[in-house]
Amino acid sequence: MRTDKTKYSNFTGWIDRPDDVQPALDGDLTCDIAVIGGGMGGMAAALRLAERDQDVVLLEAEFCGYGSASRNGGQIAGAPGGDLRMLSIQSPKKMPVMAKLAEHAGRYVEDLIKMHDIDCDYVANGLVWGAVSPLMMLRVRTQAAILRAYGGHGTVGSREELGLPAGFVGGMRESIGGMLNPGKLARGVRRALLASSAKVFEQSRVSDVRRTGRTVELTTPHGTVRANKVLLATNVYGGEWDIWPKNLATPLYVIEIESEPIAPERLAELGWTSRSGIITQHQLMTHYRLTERNTIVCGVRQAQRGQTYPLPDRVPDPIVVQDMGKDLARRFPSLSDVAIERAWGGWIGISPDWLSIAGQVGDNVFYSMACNGHGLCQVPYVTHQLADYIVDGEMPDDLAGIWSDASKYPPSMSLLMQPLVLRAVWGLDRFNDFFNGSKTLARRTLRRRRRGGS
Repeated sequence: MRTDKTKYSNFTGWIDRPDDVQPALDGDLTCDIAVIGGGMGGMAAALRLAERDQDVVLLEAEFCGYGSASRNGGQIAGAPGGDLRMLSIQSPKKMPVMAKLAEHAGRYVEDLIKMHDIDCDYVANGLVWGAVSPLMMLRVRTQAAILRAYGGHGTVGSREELGLPAGFVGGMRESIGGMLNPGKLARGVRRALLASSAKVFEQSRVSDVRRTGRTVELTTPHGTVRANKVLLATNVYGGEWDIWPKNLATPLYVIEIESEPIAPERLAELGWTSRSGIITQHQLMTHYRLTERNTIVCGVRQAQRGQTYPLPDRVPDPIVVQDMGKDLARRFPSLSDVAIERAWGGWIGISPDWLSIAGQVGDNVFYSMACNGHGLCQVPYVTHQLADYIVDGEMPDDLAGIWSDASKYPPSMSLLMQPLVLRAVWGLDRFNDFFNGSKTLARRTLRRRRRGGS
């Protein structure tokens, strides 16, 4: 697909910036609970605390929904992501908890949308673990069996049974979830938060978090917040502070691209009748989805490691975007002449075991790391539960299953995800694609469809 006129953004392509950015903190104040971070996690926590009549302040460096909250692929997932074979070996006791937590997280976000009447183009058509070759279909079946063994749910089927586009062999559809516009979702949650009793200060980057006696002091450029309790809901950005547990999050920059609008008759030719979002089972997954504006959004495929804090506010690398455009042309040969209209990216964090983590440092600083490419649901669900735990002191079962009191984690993931390793994994995925014949399969299936075959 053509990338010569692609527009590159350091925000998101899903939605425009808000025109009501809130004033920065100016002066000093005290509160009972402070939340740092205005992503889906921070907003969900602050909203819940306000619903519980707590004295809560939220501090956000840019504006709520600025980061990965609005930059992701818009996937409501109802099952853990990643390689379940690897995860079941390294974290067998945690996997049953994660299978249940993932389903609860999907339902939570669906309820959040209904509760606050958020128009975010949500369609509950499931999320498919897609196979682009017969060999990858074997991996899907293995993954599905592991998921079922841990109490999860999904339906394995052929391309025709799942309504997938030409070029896919089949896959497994998750029982919960679907597709939405994540920018609209984040904006809707932000609207609900601003209407609540929470005190929200945007444009208020926290430069330091430290304990002073029985309180925690948060320093911003123009004021200080002193809180009895603090929730660090920044995911990967928490690495800027000494109080953040060491090695908790390894930063990766991932990219989303979106095609220009495509004529409905050309989309119909793909055979993508379910319009379900698809996540491939490569080592570095690629996801594809149709949007309400008749475009195709594609994400990840390559990941780039962040090395130092603060993480830079950057735009996508054109070379990576070109590679992703070539992939779309191979996956959907009939659309090879379509242009990539826009590209954006964002930082995500990968935890040491690639699964959600929540915990605390001392008796009054709480944190969560619940991204890891598992879809957007787990982030707000975990912080919502953290908010209840902070208020009640009673830990919900889902939270207990991922709980940690560690102030330091092993550097395994940080050491593994080095630029050369990530590049090698990308090369391995492309090698397997070539020898599995996925490009040839896509073209063969398209020709068969045009001749009226199955």
